[in-house]
Amino acid sequence: MPKILLVEDNELNRDMLSRRLERRGFEIVMAVDGAQGVAMAQSEKPALILMDMSLPIMDGWTATRTLKADSATSAIPVIGLTAHAMSGDREKCLEAGCDDYDVKPVELTRLLEKITTLLAKSAQP
Repeated sequence: MPKILLVEDNELNRDMLSRRLERRGFEIVMAVDGAQGVAMAQSEKPALILMDMSLPIMDGWTATRTLKADSATSAIPVIGLTAHAMSGDREKCLEAGCDDYDVKPVELTRLLEKITTLLAKSAQP
């Protein structure tokens, strides 16, 4: 059962998404801000991180750059989540180190495809 770290400050989004992913067989650990997300990525060693980009204390852009710069967490795939579906946001997420990007509100089928693809890639030697 792959462990996913969900970094999301909105309680409603966190609750809804975590329950839907748990029903699909994932173990979910959660953080409410970017700094807590970085600390939990280091301690929990999740298989994948869902990172909201608009977070308090440390935003998702900075948290992702921090994780990708650390050899202990750099290989963990990160999917950036943002409600700001503006042109250039995908590129900005990828430049920050995200392995993929998705928009909110989350369409679960599309997100699950991205999660499955990244988990399969990261499992390859």
